[in-house]
Amino acid sequence: MNLPGFLIASVAAVPLLMGGNAFGQDAQKIRSDASGNPTAVSSQDGKYLDKNGNPTFHIAPDGTVDYYTFVGYIRYTANCMPCHGPDGLGSSYGPVLVSTLQRLDYAEFYGTVAGGKKDVNTAQTLVMPTFGTNKNVMCYLDAIFVYLRARSDGALDRGRPEKHVAEPAGYRKAEDECMG
Repeated sequence: MNLPGFLIASVAAVPLLMGGNAFGQDAQKIRSDASGNPTAVSSQDGKYLDKNGNPTFHIAPDGTVDYYTFVGYIRYTANCMPCHGPDGLGSSYGPVLVSTLQRLDYAEFYGTVAGGKKDVNTAQTLVMPTFGTNKNVMCYLDAIFVYLRARSDGALDRGRPEKHVAEPAGYRKAEDECMG
């Protein structure tokens, strides 16, 4: 398997991410998510970033979503929905991700998906399997985060986005390189 270097480094950092405080030492105010203000300030090849460099969504006034948000919906539905329910609303197997993203920043989200999580106590047993080597998840993790971030922020309703921008130039090449 030929995973990008940043992916391998991120998976190696999972133990550091699992115990951190999503709000930092100054307990910043909760916005739409712990990553902060989701407003896009830059974009490259159709991928939008917020002021902190986190992947974010861009939704036009007419409801047209950016390509990453659309792909995030598709990939979430294929890979995450069986446990976390439609549209990130949870199920009997996995928690609601729409509200969970209000407490997790991008690094914690990434670390949890890549490295998994186990939370066992007398009342419950919660287990998130590791997806760090699953290219069908990891190659699209930014898109999945963007989709869930839009849902968490209330910027995107339930269901498949009706309109999306065309696949940006370079997207297919990056996808092919990641998928191998």
